[in-house]
Amino acid sequence: MSVHLVNPSDNSFGTAVITPRWLFVLAAATPLAAGDPILVDESLEQIVPETIQPGDIVGISVHTGNALRGYEVGRMARGRGAWVIYGGIHATLFPEEALDRGQAHAVVTGDGDVAWGKAVTDCLAGKLERIYDGGRIGGSEFLAARWDLMNPEKYMWASVQTIRGCPKHCSFCSVWRTDGQKPRQRSHQRVIDEIVELRRIGFRFIALADDNFYPVTFTDLRQAREQGNSAKLAELTAIRAERFHLMDELAKLPKDMVFYTQMTMEAGEDVEFLDAMKKANIKGALVGIEAVTPEGLKAIYKDWNLSGDAMATQLQTFKDHGVHVLGSFIFGLPTDRPATFDATVAMAKRAGITFAQFVMMTPFPGTVDFGRWEKEQAENPTMVGDVPITRYWLIPTAVRPKMFTPHPTMSSDEIRERTQKVWDKFYNWGDIWKRSACCPTITSRIAFMFLSKLYRQMYAGTGISTDSARRKKSKAWAKWTAHQCKKLFQAKPMPELAAREWAPALTPSMGHAAFAGTEGAENFVVIS
Repeated sequence: MSVHLVNPSDNSFGTAVITPRWLFVLAAATPLAAGDPILVDESLEQIVPETIQPGDIVGISVHTGNALRGYEVGRMARGRGAWVIYGGIHATLFPEEALDRGQAHAVVTGDGDVAWGKAVTDCLAGKLERIYDGGRIGGSEFLAARWDLMNPEKYMWASVQTIRGCPKHCSFCSVWRTDGQKPRQRSHQRVIDEIVELRRIGFRFIALADDNFYPVTFTDLRQAREQGNSAKLAELTAIRAERFHLMDELAKLPKDMVFYTQMTMEAGEDVEFLDAMKKANIKGALVGIEAVTPEGLKAIYKDWNLSGDAMATQLQTFKDHGVHVLGSFIFGLPTDRPATFDATVAMAKRAGITFAQFVMMTPFPGTVDFGRWEKEQAENPTMVGDVPITRYWLIPTAVRPKMFTPHPTMSSDEIRERTQKVWDKFYNWGDIWKRSACCPTITSRIAFMFLSKLYRQMYAGTGISTDSARRKKSKAWAKWTAHQCKKLFQAKPMPELAAREWAPALTPSMGHAAFAGTEGAENFVVIS
């Protein structure tokens, strides 16, 4: 009997940018009695059915984008006599769908760090239940990944999680509903220990795969203070202090290490935090900008973001303090007009954004937008074949629409074509070369250019194009580019790197906690 953990994907590139962290965390959660699991990442290569034997246990984690492929893998595994268990954000939201469409024997919902092990143990004992509710575990229960089971030749970046949950409530995002709005933070000691292990085996580029690396804003602290909520203020202050402890320790690691994370734009107000990120070699962050107009931000419940010139200034603040921004924008909002597209790419360039992604509005399950749309479709549902459009992830990708909700002034094809042109304008060779000036050497500038083109091909060329020939060409180009980029990110292993010896926790320093009293001078479940 073997345990298989599968990361399903329709697109296999042979090399991946970032490790699918959940795969290696669930490997750590697999009971010793089951042996070391066999890990299959289909973004590298497709699973070989013949490797599945009767009596094996196959764990499959699905998000909405890969659910259809995940169900195909599950049906194949069950047909070969294996036990099939699903987890992931999509299975958490639709456990009955995984049981039906994916022919699951069981589904793990919520965090899988603990629940996955229980499911495997029960399966070995012949008493598998249908549903295992992992809930939301505390940060102290987060497991370190089994990186010893990874082939380091296949990935450019490794990933380590420091915190789950996001206190925001954006209408297009499901994180605050599935992972919760209360930040659940790992201790900096455990994070650093895991990073040291990765550097030993040759990874110097690490993604801090967090829902929101900046979980406490000046506004949060001010509101708690104005409400006289001393308990809340103390809790927020402790979370903030732990963030600084983590960055202090990251700064002590080998200087060739590079970190990247994601956070809200409000961090641009907090220059002390940005300076600590720079010192910690956190070189960049994905920042959810989404829209450049007040109307667009209000439509997605994100009107706490700045817009216009104020937005450009705040984004430039990140760069001024050594943190490069990967800006994330959404097209297809009801307030968008043809002029929005050019205005967005102009804003991205004016604000000094280093990377950008431009996605079309998608109502993801678990979000406010999806709930509203599902109600609108209830009486007279739009069908694609025999599948209602509100279950678009079950529609084969060859015939699946690129947008699902009608726009008041533009067709879906117009939005798709204009979005593609924005990608092309932002990622033209001339502008990429200008942006590469942030790199200190000619080698790193070349790496920057290759990575920029790879990002554009993987996320625009294969995702937005509706023509199968163009998608095939984009996949081939992305596969070749990924192989070249991997060479540029390779680092010499440091097996001699010593682990830290941790002293007892100290009282938070006043320098990090004092902002509580001042005006300010964002997989088996959702394990990224």
